[in-house]
Amino acid sequence: MNVTRAMVLVSSDPEAIARGAQAIYERLRQEVAACGLQDEVSIAQVPDIGRHDASPLVIVYPEAVIYGPVTPDDVHTIVEEHLLKGRIVPGLQAPARELTGRIAWLSARKGTLPAEQRIVLERAGVIDPESIEDYIAHDGYTALGKVLSQMKPADVIAEITASGLRGRGGAGFPTGLKMRSVALAKGTPKYVICNADESEPGTFKDRMILEGDPHSILEAMAIAGYAVGAREGIIYVRGEYKLAQARLRKAIGQARAMGLLGQELFGSTFHFDIHVHPGAGAYICGEETALIESIEGKRGEPRARPPYPTTDGLWGKPTQVNNVETLANVTAILRHGPAWFKQFGTASSPGTKVYTILGNVSVTGLIEVPMGITLREVIAIYAKGMRGGRSLKLAQTGGSSGSIIPASLQDTPMDFDSFNRAGVSLGSGALLICDEDTCVVDLARVLLNFFRNESCGKCGPCRIGTARAYQILEAIAEGTGTLRDLDDLLLLADGLTQLSNCGLGQTAAVPIRDTLRHFRAEVEAHIKLKVCPAGVCAMSGHPNTMRPLVTATVAH
Repeated sequence: MNVTRAMVLVSSDPEAIARGAQAIYERLRQEVAACGLQDEVSIAQVPDIGRHDASPLVIVYPEAVIYGPVTPDDVHTIVEEHLLKGRIVPGLQAPARELTGRIAWLSARKGTLPAEQRIVLERAGVIDPESIEDYIAHDGYTALGKVLSQMKPADVIAEITASGLRGRGGAGFPTGLKMRSVALAKGTPKYVICNADESEPGTFKDRMILEGDPHSILEAMAIAGYAVGAREGIIYVRGEYKLAQARLRKAIGQARAMGLLGQELFGSTFHFDIHVHPGAGAYICGEETALIESIEGKRGEPRARPPYPTTDGLWGKPTQVNNVETLANVTAILRHGPAWFKQFGTASSPGTKVYTILGNVSVTGLIEVPMGITLREVIAIYAKGMRGGRSLKLAQTGGSSGSIIPASLQDTPMDFDSFNRAGVSLGSGALLICDEDTCVVDLARVLLNFFRNESCGKCGPCRIGTARAYQILEAIAEGTGTLRDLDDLLLLADGLTQLSNCGLGQTAAVPIRDTLRHFRAEVEAHIKLKVCPAGVCAMSGHPNTMRPLVTATVAH
């Protein structure tokens, strides 16, 4: 198995290129290959670093050592000494007194960037997902064995609580606190539900976990069941995820055959079994109470809360509901301990986060990185910059229910507390990166169209509010809107937030508010000047170039 142990970044801004950065990059690739390190060292070009006084720069992680200005003749020494022998080359380092601004800040975060730290996806793509023997060979079921042979239920909850693990479904609720609530709740039987109804547009992280490492979810659910006193687990899977369902069922059968599910697990008195429940394609069933209604055979509509599922969940019994990514952290925490887990991420949001990168960037895909990373780092390091060298205009973070942020907020750390500080939402982890040809009005109306179609219709504020907001945005896009429409949109946003029965209606207000908070001038241009500055909306006379991208993402 090849493991990336270091990443080398070469500045590629115009000034660095003029000073020979491209030759440095090519020489690095040649030297690394000559030493046989190509499978251990990742090399990338990154724009917009900001340290022009020492350009071209070569930054080596995880040590966060900055060399500069570097010439092609210096490359051999860096590779020979630093990458091969592990010795920093002081004579080539940028002077410490000149480390200011962005690079100084990155350097201070030593060890957090940029190579991926895989916890959730540690086995995905490495093992055969249909082989329980392969899973066991990679430390599979060791955490469950440890729990059942050495720990009491309260000890498990204490470990998860101490780790600071928070729910990765979007809300960020402390996982240990939820476990404790279910464990202390009166009533039996109790249930553990894995929410795998991944219907958020542009998101496929849970699918990768389920298809690439299904046993990790089974093991985590069994551990959760032991901790809270449940004997039955249910995996509610998005209906379209046929391969994930097949692999989960096969994994369940293998685990039962080995005595890792069913009766007397690991020779203990603990019984726990799991079955798969496919969803029927309703976005609303990603909300935990609507999901529970669906399992019970009812129409997928959210319940009024309180009471919460921790006390009154499936069939009115105490129920623990966790997202796939949340559960995928559990076994690693119990194997390595809370202190190990808290090495990654931030103090308030420890661990890693899995993101899907979409949109106008050079490289799209899936990454797992420490909590607290910034959008700028994601774009520059992992997405390899904006496609065609274009400029970042905005990004939608967290899927359709997430935030729309301008380029000015791209240095905000992405963690669970950033939403309150700067309006940057993690949500499902989908990152839609958009360049200057994006029309924010068009983006907002596509999102509201999604919400109005996916609303279950149970409550009026959501059923009527999303439809009315879409009508207004449609009129603005067509050049028939008025300035009063903007006041109406904000009024609708308040109603959606304060009166909607569940998170769908409440988060439908986010694109409305973000659009008017950050891009009001562009919206007003559609109204006052009857012009779409991005040349996207029909009134401009130009073809709609943004809609196919956004519509495809939302359609997922």
